[in-house]
Amino acid sequence: MDDKSRYSGLTMSYRPGLIELDAVVAIVREGSFRGAARALGLSTTALSNAVAKLEAGLGVRLFNRTTRSVSLTDAGRTFIAQMGPALRDIHDALDTARSQQVTPSGTLRINAFAAGAREIMADLILEFLRRYPEVHIDLVTEERLSDIVAGGFDLGLRRADLVPADMIAVPLGRLQRYAVVASPGYADRHGVPSTPADLEKHRCIRARLPNGALLRWHFERRGETVQVDVDGPVTLDEASLALAAAREGVGIGLFLEQNVREDIAAGTLIRVLEDWTPPLGDLCLYYPGRRNPSAALKAFIGLARSLNKKAGRP
Repeated sequence: MDDKSRYSGLTMSYRPGLIELDAVVAIVREGSFRGAARALGLSTTALSNAVAKLEAGLGVRLFNRTTRSVSLTDAGRTFIAQMGPALRDIHDALDTARSQQVTPSGTLRINAFAAGAREIMADLILEFLRRYPEVHIDLVTEERLSDIVAGGFDLGLRRADLVPADMIAVPLGRLQRYAVVASPGYADRHGVPSTPADLEKHRCIRARLPNGALLRWHFERRGETVQVDVDGPVTLDEASLALAAAREGVGIGLFLEQNVREDIAAGTLIRVLEDWTPPLGDLCLYYPGRRNPSAALKAFIGLARSLNKKAGRP
């Protein structure tokens, strides 16, 4: 049976829902069914069913699919070009309606890096959920800097210098800085560096960034800046693995301070080159300057600001 026969009888009465339309836009944005399903909070099966239902209702295929890739058909490109702006208008209208809510409800989607999320989890996110039980928070952590508007997020969480210029930033009064650490065992065997240049003689734990590049260790003291391409026995792309290696004395590691604060206090790691690692910037929530933010978004930002004021943070 060809596609035309399969779809006959469905196209005249079919009226797609928002979930089917959002599914198509998300697949184009994310480049895959799996990524789109994750962005929309659906299973891959549910997303595939939504697209299949839309294609059946329209009587055309919107995507070419293989086991390795997905791409728009000519009909799909035309459909997206005409439907996309209208769908954005619909979501703007929904946001406007939600902004009139008295009681915050619905879903609040936040994009953050893992260490930052841990910083605000207990006193902001969990406190917000206690105060507003009708709101569901969808927290997505990733190390790459994402476009929160394209990704369908309400809020982002990043260091102040990484917040896009067209966003409204809400400083949280939590200065971010790096810490260079080594285990006591490593220090006993190899000593510790007294300047960044000394790192060339040490075994270091190298970090790979989300874009595939190796992290260059940046240092600054009294106006002098130094960048070091460290070397060592292992390269890792996940902070918890690098931290485990540092604890075992594999080498010297560079981490966000909040990731090693407890180890330093417990003595399982010792800090070195502290005078070369000044604060990098404040931790900030940020969001686009919408005219009609939802009640949930307004409540979350309001709680963040009040908690900072209560704690005496700037």
